Amino acid sequence: MNAQNLSKRLEKVASFVPKGAIVADIGSDHAYLPCYLVHNGISPKAIAGEVVKGPYQSAVKKVREEGLEHLITVRLADGLEAIEDGDQVDAITIAGMGGPLIVSILEKNPDKLNSVTRLILQPNTHAKVIREWALEHQWRILDEAIVEEDQKIYEIIVLERGPMELSEAEILMGKKLIQEKSEVFLKKWTHEVKHWKQVLKSLEKAEQTPEIEEKRRQILHQIALVEEVIQT
Repeated sequence: MNAQNLSKRLEKVASFVPKGAIVADIGSDHAYLPCYLVHNGISPKAIAGEVVKGPYQSAVKKVREEGLEHLITVRLADGLEAIEDGDQVDAITIAGMGGPLIVSILEKNPDKLNSVTRLILQPNTHAKVIREWALEHQWRILDEAIVEEDQKIYEIIVLERGPMELSEAEILMGKKLIQEKSEVFLKKWTHEVKHWKQVLKSLEKAEQTPEIEEKRRQILHQIALVEEVIQT
């Protein structure tokens, strides 16, 4: 992967960036995504934010190598603090983190979202918490995607402002992803059900406390939700 040829996962993230949008890529690592967006005329300029010094230095180096210092600003900052007044950011991309961490980044500096019209979020795990956050904060799902890369499965959630309603299954699995029911989607949730059933077996051997019983009940409920979707 490089600034010209992104991974399948990041290429999908890039496909949801509106043409002409000024993008802030939070947790940018080597700044491959901002460089790709600018090189391909999708974004006129971009911000690459990194909280860790090593990746920040890698991003600075990459932007310099690509000759894009005048169009991409790299900042060492915690989450959305990479966005400054006057940047006029339209879209934010956050990819390659757990869902809870992505949500914590969005909640830590909500004022930084004032000018933003689109969020493109790619959680490595727990996409559910992003959908729950979106419901609570009046963001609606514009689109969703699921991709497999290097034997790992990733979900991408694209949000814009506005209310929405989701069922319990749609919060867990994604409304659009349920509608499409792709091969990768079915693979992911078949594997999850198998894993949950293994957990249930181990719980049977544990001391039957109220906590264990509650966990068992929750897992059975999740299995029922998923099986209803994947078997229809």
